[in-house]
Amino acid sequence: MSETTNAPAPKRVLVVDDEESILELVEYHLRRAGFDVMLATTGVEGYRLATESKPDLVVLDLMLPDMDGFEVCRRIRRKSDVPVIMLTARADDVDKIVGLEIGADDYVTKPFNPRELVARVRALLRRLGQAAESESQTEQIQFGDLAVDLVRKDVRLRGQEVQLSPTEFALLSVFVQEPGRVWARDELLDKVWGEDFVGDPRVVDVYVRYLREKLGDSAAAPLWIETVRGMGYRWRGGETPS
Repeated sequence: MSETTNAPAPKRVLVVDDEESILELVEYHLRRAGFDVMLATTGVEGYRLATESKPDLVVLDLMLPDMDGFEVCRRIRRKSDVPVIMLTARADDVDKIVGLEIGADDYVTKPFNPRELVARVRALLRRLGQAAESESQTEQIQFGDLAVDLVRKDVRLRGQEVQLSPTEFALLSVFVQEPGRVWARDELLDKVWGEDFVGDPRVVDVYVRYLREKLGDSAAAPLWIETVRGMGYRWRGGETPS
């Protein structure tokens, strides 16, 4: 009598790049690592697959023939909160990825070691999975007009839904579960991006700014996220600044 095992389905990764050699290399290493892989060579095709086929993660090149990766990422973000890793061959694009509100969760610069990309894919999926596991311990947290449901990943301010990317929500969940605690930038990097994150630490400041903008907050007179000079950030929870 044979036994059946309910093995979890492999995570599905969508790779969008117009260079066939890059697609083949990335596909080979992702499949070897146990991922299911979908491929797209244009921004339009990548956007369609990202929104219709529901991948677990998207690897998205910036230089595409029909629509650049920035625009593809922005359009994906309007429809989906799927995590996105950007690929770029130009050093000056890194500042744009970090500094613009495009909703990317990580980036890798070309040329890259495909094993590093696989490690980044695993780290991002693991981080989001760990965040979901920790969030299930508490369902909803309320701070005045702000309600954060850690299970449904639902955020509402004065009854209106606040749309957050996975990384924005992961950062918010760290803050709201320990209000009043001062978090150093390195601590937030470890908690949200993972201890194996390789990238620009300014990404923390960028995502704090994203959260402030979406919560209608001000760095000068913060209700929600306060900058503690020389130390980091803390969650005020709607307290009026003194």
